[in-house]
Amino acid sequence: MIKDTRRNVVTMNEKEYYNLIKPYEDAMQMILSRLDTLNHTLYESSATHLVPIHNIQSRIKSKKSIEDKLIKKEKKPSLTNAKNFLMDIAGARVICYFVNDIYNLVEILKSQTDLIVMKERDYIAGPKPNGYRSYHMIIHLNDLSLNAEIQIRTIALDFWANLEHQMKYKKDVEDASEISEELKECAEVIAQTDLKMLSLRRKIEDRESKENLLQFDKDPM
Repeated sequence: MIKDTRRNVVTMNEKEYYNLIKPYEDAMQMILSRLDTLNHTLYESSATHLVPIHNIQSRIKSKKSIEDKLIKKEKKPSLTNAKNFLMDIAGARVICYFVNDIYNLVEILKSQTDLIVMKERDYIAGPKPNGYRSYHMIIHLNDLSLNAEIQIRTIALDFWANLEHQMKYKKDVEDASEISEELKECAEVIAQTDLKMLSLRRKIEDRESKENLLQFDKDPM
């Protein structure tokens, strides 16, 4: 342990931090591998061979981020407390194409026998006050006895969340409350756009199904 004079606390040294995150790096690789498999098998029975996932981002919390979060929880920033009180040292953000992809992916994750869903928050059905929408899950990996966080959102929702994250750290912004309201309005517009895009996707799929059926009738076996 080392003394951080700026915060007057004793923190982990670099070796302790490395020993802490090494198994979480293994857990992250396991999660990414599983998500990649699910991406290519979730809709394998579909005639259009769609995939639900646009891309996946992953991270392991930095030493400072772990320490700051423990201090915020009024816990000593130690290796033991990090293991016992933090459930999101390893995290993945899954960016899906459509809203229904999110819920389909959530259900298939819940059915995995080697995973246990410890916590979940549906911020899509019930957005945060600022307009933030995403689906959050804390999962437990049985094989490694470790927890990790998975956030799932659409491309549009990720676009909004990234811009909002950039702007909320700007200091001394005039009319901050007005800007917050406008951001919230933008979040609602984006959510409605997501639903409209899903409706259009279903309309296209219905037409493709009808065309395939007509083609089958014309060319019977």
